[in-house]
Amino acid sequence: MKTSRAASVACALLLAGIAEPGSAYELNDSHVHLTNYIQEGPTLSRLLEFMGDRIGRAAVFGIPLQQKWDAFETGERAPDYYLLSDSELYYYSFTDAVLAQQFLRLPPASRDRLYPLISGFNPSDMYAVDHVRRVLRMYPGVFCGIGEFSIKKEMVSAKVAGHAASLRNPALDRLLSFAGEVGLIVLVHTDINAIQPTPGRPAHLEATKAVFRAHKDTTIIWAHTGLGRFVGPTPDHLALLAEILDDPAYAHVNLDISWNEVAKWVVAGDARLDAWAALMKRHPDRFLFGSDSVAPRTQAEQLRTFVDYQRLWDRLDAVTAAKVKSENFARLFDAARARVRAWEARQPPE
Repeated sequence: MKTSRAASVACALLLAGIAEPGSAYELNDSHVHLTNYIQEGPTLSRLLEFMGDRIGRAAVFGIPLQQKWDAFETGERAPDYYLLSDSELYYYSFTDAVLAQQFLRLPPASRDRLYPLISGFNPSDMYAVDHVRRVLRMYPGVFCGIGEFSIKKEMVSAKVAGHAASLRNPALDRLLSFAGEVGLIVLVHTDINAIQPTPGRPAHLEATKAVFRAHKDTTIIWAHTGLGRFVGPTPDHLALLAEILDDPAYAHVNLDISWNEVAKWVVAGDARLDAWAALMKRHPDRFLFGSDSVAPRTQAEQLRTFVDYQRLWDRLDAVTAAKVKSENFARLFDAARARVRAWEARQPPE
């Protein structure tokens, strides 16, 4: 009897210890932007085609910021990325409605593979909670979290119109408290340091830890472990992450290793790779892989970061690799989905 390609893949992955039982997929993706900075991107149906028989599930969300096309600044050149213009960025809440409408048009089996997050809110606004609540009530059965939203982000924070987001703003506390009440998973980008590293401990580390510590009932994913394109790791970066991972006060905090710009820091030399692998083996339940692909156009684009991490995968044992690549995603996002659906069911009719 001829064996299907999917069955062959499933068998091989199970034997290698890198797939969930009954799954033909190699990985789950915790970090996919369906749209770019001018709100263009593939449909969810097209994204599922890219995911194919390699990527089982994905957390999907838009880009909450729109790049302004200022003719006085760039003329006829239309910028589609924040580094291609000096003009401002502004919050674009319609991104959540676009995502929800596309999700609701999918058949149930396809919906099961996607975990939409709400992102179109201003985290410096005390009304951000009201936006999230309104989206949940308008689109029940769709969303399971909030993010990716940024508090401190190199180059981006200074370009956002209006008051800058801050780790010390009570609007952020209000948002995270509401997420904990509802069961929403939180995917937050906040740089650990300034672009120009500060002497001593990273500039934003203590404020970040204080926010995390204050919201122990909220499941948090710290995007990129606080790193970025220009914000690189200090020599003690892994020791600083270990401070969080070793402390029971942060048991609700998880780390994603998304973005090819972050992969370059991780795979920069055998010693650094060995150190990252050792930390993941000590805390196999706390790391998630994400592509951080932005409006991907092909499967290769979505898998780029996964391929960049191949030398890391080679250093992980099968159990740790399976957790980082797929199992931690399933555990955290399935739990969030169940909690949010339960919260929605408790809400009185409007």
